[in-house]
Order: sequence, then C-alpha cells, then structure tokens
Amino acid sequence: MALARCRLGCPVWSNRDWIGGLFAAGAKPGDFLRQYSAAFDTVEGNNCFYGLPKPETVARWREQAAPGFRFCFKFPRAISHERRLRAVAAETTEFLNRLAPLAEADRLGPNFLQLPPSFGPDDLPALRDYLAALPKEFRYAVEVRHRAFFAKGEEERQLNRLLLDLGIDRVMLDSRALFAADPTDPDTRTAQGRKPRLPVHAISLGPRPFIRYIGHPDVEANRPFLAPWLDKLALWLGEGREPYFFAHTPNNRQAPRLARLVHELLHARCPDLGPLPPWPFERLGGGS
Repeated sequence: MALARCRLGCPVWSNRDWIGGLFAAGAKPGDFLRQYSAAFDTVEGNNCFYGLPKPETVARWREQAAPGFRFCFKFPRAISHERRLRAVAAETTEFLNRLAPLAEADRLGPNFLQLPPSFGPDDLPALRDYLAALPKEFRYAVEVRHRAFFAKGEEERQLNRLLLDLGIDRVMLDSRALFAADPTDPDTRTAQGRKPRLPVHAISLGPRPFIRYIGHPDVEANRPFLAPWLDKLALWLGEGREPYFFAHTPNNRQAPRLARLVHELLHARCPDLGPLPPWPFERLGGGS
C-alpha cells in the first residue's frame, strides 16, 4: 500500500518573528501565507474562534495558499463555549458558508471543534446531535478537555464510540514537553498557565488523525516526547490514513523549527514522504 500524506504545520501562518527564518528577509505580512504554504501544507486557523474573517479575506487566502494546502479552522467560541452547541444552527451555517470558497478550492482540512473543560459526559447527547447535523461535505475533528474523557472509563468509551460511529477524529493534545520545561522563562510560564495538562490518549477514530503538540521551547529537548508520536504516525501512514500534526511552542517563535524536526525524524522512518521543501528564505539566498 502506498503511504498516505502526513500533513505538518504550525498554529498560525503569520508571525513576524519568522522573518529571516521561515520567511525571507524583508518579507511583509502580505507575503507570509504564500511563503508559509511553500514550506508547510497545513495550518491551524485559531482566528475563527474569536470572529469570522471577511469574505474578501477568505478569497485572498484562497488565492495565496499553495495548491494542496489545507486550513484547519477552529469553530467559533460562540458555538462551542458560549452556547455549548445548543441552538447554534444559524451560527454554524454562517461559519461553514464563510469557509466554503476554501472547500471549493480544496484548501480546507478538518475544522476542529474545541470544547471547554466543563463540557462533560452529560453533554454527550448535545454533541451527538450537533455533529450528526453537520454538513457531510466538510471534515471535522473534536477536542475535549473534561477529565472524565481521559479516565479510560465508560464516559470516555461513550465519547469514542460516538466519534467512531460518525467517522470524526478525536483531537490528540500533548502538552507533556511544555510542562517539562523550566518555567523561569516568561513565555514558557505563561504557556504553562494557559494550556491544559491532560493525559495523552493517542487514539485515531477516523481517517485523519489530528495531533496538537505543545512543545518544549528548546527544540532538541522535544526528541524523547516525539518518539512515540513517530511510531504512531508511521503506523497510521502505513494504514493509509492522513495524519495532521501541528507543532506549537510557548511563543511559537520556534514552531517552524520544531515542525521541521518532526518531518526530519519521520522522513528517516518513512522515506516515501519525500524531503520537506526548503524554506522560502533559503531559496532566496538566506542563511539558516
């Protein structure tokens, strides 16, 4: 069986700290998406959590993103956190309609529904009803944070069965490397205060395993934490799945370097993946 594609990216595509690194020296914000998508083939779209982009902005993203690129947008917080999936049909339709031009251009990966820590087992009927009503032409993943869903009990089994029945993947969040870092660094301390510290359950329930890895600020220190993910990614690729792996760091300054390390390590196991495209600034004569 031919290996499927492992999609690799960062939490954002626009970060001025990447100028002269991922981006060419002298790159402007209007250049960022084009240059980012020349190196990586997916990105999280956390901006939709706070508000929907304008239609002309979506059209610009569609034009700037490289062929084969995939955006993975987070559902708006009004749907997931404020209304907790109740009576949000109009908001959901507006969200998906806004992204439809990207789907039509094959630029849309799984949109991910991140639920608050208070969304627990008693809310599973609402989750099932909501997911079952979503349009089938889009792809989805669900991230839960209630501790009952990490206890390996009946509540977690019910959640997993629900998602498995619908062919929707459960987002796998791994923050172990972040919490292993020295909190004396201000950015690390801030990230440790904001990110959840939950058990890691590496389970794929659908065709597109979805991993959000919150890394150590020292890129090389991530190697032991990445090792089990490399095993999983190689397994899923061999099964013909299409994993999505998003590399975060405390201030995301090092996120592209961490993503490149993931690719280098996985490529050593799965040579059919091919090399990671050179970063734009390297093609333009910059240093690394």
